[in-house]
Amino acid sequence: MNNKMFCFQCEQTAAGTGCIGEMGVCGKKAETAKLQDKLTGALITLATALTHDHSKITDKTNSLIIEGLFTTVTNVNFNNKTISKLTEEIEKEIKRCSEGCQLCKTLFSSHKVFDTELLWKQKDDISSLKSLVLFGIRGMAAYAYHSAVLGFSDEEINNFFIKALASLAENLTVNQLVSLVLEVGKINLRCMALLDKANTETFGKPLPTEVSMRIEKGP
Repeated sequence: MNNKMFCFQCEQTAAGTGCIGEMGVCGKKAETAKLQDKLTGALITLATALTHDHSKITDKTNSLIIEGLFTTVTNVNFNNKTISKLTEEIEKEIKRCSEGCQLCKTLFSSHKVFDTELLWKQKDDISSLKSLVLFGIRGMAAYAYHSAVLGFSDEEINNFFIKALASLAENLTVNQLVSLVLEVGKINLRCMALLDKANTETFGKPLPTEVSMRIEKGP
């Protein structure tokens, strides 16, 4: 593993183009960035297998996908040990779900999991649109993760995570990817509504409260 990273998923990126050195502007080190890339590749691999056999989807499968996506959001988790452990769990799930999936064997024959560098080696418009999809579902996973902590989930949202991840390994056209990006926005609204429901049903509806704008001076 070399000491160079490539990350451009947030507004903090160096010079507005991307962090490519030993450490990102956010403090993420190159080693951590590469482990997160491997985690993302494992998620794409798992999703590809699941699109060919939805019967293998379990609550654990959905939980791993949501946690995996949330883990790769900027500043969420820079712990290399926990990222590696989560990747190992996802790889075990891949093994369980990919039996009989010939496409999986073709796509990932030279790598244990999908090589995320392939996402950045395509035409600019394709890479840009796939980036929008990936970064969009990572952010959406934050809502889904916190909803799940409160015991709330949504099958349509979970299935979309799988669909969107699998699409990153597919040869889609610009028009197909634009449609998918728009769908990310649509499902994201559904996910925000899920989190709102989870919070209000768990903690109650927030009530307007008057607060003083005056700064009280101490003794």
